[in-house]
Amino acid sequence: MSAGLILRSNVSRAIARRAALRSSFQARNVSQDHNKYVPGGPVYQGTVNDATTFPPASRVHGSYHWSFERLLSAALVPMTAAAFVTTGSNYPVLDGLLGLSLVMHSHFGFDQVLLDYVHKRKFPVIAPIANWTLRAATVGALVGVYQFNTNDIGLTELIAKVWGA
Repeated sequence: MSAGLILRSNVSRAIARRAALRSSFQARNVSQDHNKYVPGGPVYQGTVNDATTFPPASRVHGSYHWSFERLLSAALVPMTAAAFVTTGSNYPVLDGLLGLSLVMHSHFGFDQVLLDYVHKRKFPVIAPIANWTLRAATVGALVGVYQFNTNDIGLTELIAKVWGA
């Protein structure tokens, strides 16, 4: 009877030792495996689960671009106030600056909407079409503002008439 207990305890120790060695070996292999389990699902390469590639460094992106957008937004406030005070026929430079600033401010805003919601990786066909449509609309708006300022009453005169109506 005691021999049976000793045999069972030795067998169970041997099984436990083998199981511990096997689990530690499996844990080492899992940590080195490229297709290891990730909570929430597997991570596949070559799909939307890949990390986003960063664009090369450029002065027109990043902090310079953000600073310019903020400066343009802040400059619109005094320019619009100046348009209320002056008349367009006396200050054509203000008309031009206000028209250019409003169109560029709108372009930057719509461009950020396209970057956030119509990303090129998710919409490979629609995103370039939307970007070129925005660029064409911006050029069209710039031409229209130029024509309105040179051949018609101008933006500041229009603002004064609308304000006085």
